[in-house]
Amino acid sequence: MAAARGRGPADAVEAHWQSLRLSWQWRHAVHRIRRPGRPYPGIVPLLEAAAAQPRLRRLYPFTSHFALLFSSSTSYPWTVQAGSIEPLHNGRFMVRRRSPFAVIGEVETAEEAVALVLELLPTDPEPVITAST
Repeated sequence: MAAARGRGPADAVEAHWQSLRLSWQWRHAVHRIRRPGRPYPGIVPLLEAAAAQPRLRRLYPFTSHFALLFSSSTSYPWTVQAGSIEPLHNGRFMVRRRSPFAVIGEVETAEEAVALVLELLPTDPEPVITAST
């Protein structure tokens, strides 16, 4: 990540998408070994569905308590765009708006959840920037 940040915000965003997907895939694999048969929230398919969308792919993804959020800043404090998507244990996905905070809906698939977040995204989201430290 440090090398990607050194190359600029676009590289930091791309590196973090890859890192986030790999780390959640690993956590899911460990869960299947340690707790076979127990459900695991659909964060991996959610990350894959979100990564397939160019408008979201240019934003910095981060997770908090399994919820996926998107920032126009590549470091804390985050500048959250649109809303968040939370994979639920029942296999569904809950979409929340950030401002004003509200539940937008609960849908069956990661693709439907991503479509709802895309509707909440400003037509021209802020460019990705690296926050000063």
